[in-house]
Amino acid sequence: MPKKMAVVDYRQCLPDKCPNGVCLAVLACPKKILSQEQPYEMPDPLPTMCVGCAKCVQACPLKAVLLV
Repeated sequence: MPKKMAVVDYRQCLPDKCPNGVCLAVLACPKKILSQEQPYEMPDPLPTMCVGCAKCVQACPLKAVLLV
């Protein structure tokens, strides 16, 4: 069975809803597989580096980050 990895549902992701436009999921990721170039921009995941800890999923108030 393949390991689970984080993905961003861009239909749900609204960076302007996060404090100062900084994605809370990006801040929560211990491996830093989510990155955000600038505040208010969409986060970009590197799913192959994801360890499946789900900390980013728990941190996202909009439920835009999922483990699949």
